[in-house]
Amino acid sequence: MSFFEDIAAALDKEGLESRVHDDVMFVPITSDLEIQFVEIDPLMPAANVYIAAADVDEDDENFEAALVSVVFSVKDAVKTVAEHVATDQIVTVLRDLLDATDERIEDLDFFQNPQNPHMVHAEVAANSELQVVVEVVDGEPTAMVTFVAFGESFDELVDQAIEELWSPNGEDTLSEEDHERLFFDVAAELTEEASEILELGTFTDFDKLFDVLSLAADQADDWEEQLVPLDDEDTDRVDVYDIFTEDDEEFDLDDPGELDEE
Repeated sequence: MSFFEDIAAALDKEGLESRVHDDVMFVPITSDLEIQFVEIDPLMPAANVYIAAADVDEDDENFEAALVSVVFSVKDAVKTVAEHVATDQIVTVLRDLLDATDERIEDLDFFQNPQNPHMVHAEVAANSELQVVVEVVDGEPTAMVTFVAFGESFDELVDQAIEELWSPNGEDTLSEEDHERLFFDVAAELTEEASEILELGTFTDFDKLFDVLSLAADQADDWEEQLVPLDDEDTDRVDVYDIFTEDDEEFDLDDPGELDEE
């Protein structure tokens, strides 16, 4: 059997279609996207892997195929296809969440995390949110769902952090990039310090995911009431500038000479 025939047989076992035309194997990922394998050696199993639009003819001037990898075995070829299929599923689920395309989540307004594109948030109840992270885990698209109750004091802590970060009267020695990184680091730390977290589970069945999110939206008020964050008095205040002190020069407080230096 040829290299392409071996790949086709392996893909068929995984329930994936393929076809061969001349020296190119085509594997559809979606109705708009396909993977193309092009053999590059007549003796050893080797093929370039391209991503291309499935609905554009090769002779069309708008046709583009992007080289994404090279495979040297049937196992690598099947793995490559599986990874692209999983990635497409993740993109689809994230788009469905952000656009609320399913009626079960039409009352949830998800927005994308600016630092992690695989994470989306939706505000629920008075001071809580649902967080969904969609990633490939062991080759399978997986969604992890969390309910976070911030408590009434969280907004005040955020406002305080923003005031310290962006105060026009303060000494501003940080670049814009540092400011942005600092802001999101503080937000993450504040979430840990002033919130209670309820893990709702990990899902590979995305139909069930939407059922869970719908139920979570209905239960949000009740969960928020039962998940009482620690009192402010029991929570150490987060010093926003401590984040940048790990690599700072250490001073010996027992040496008065260092303290006198300006």
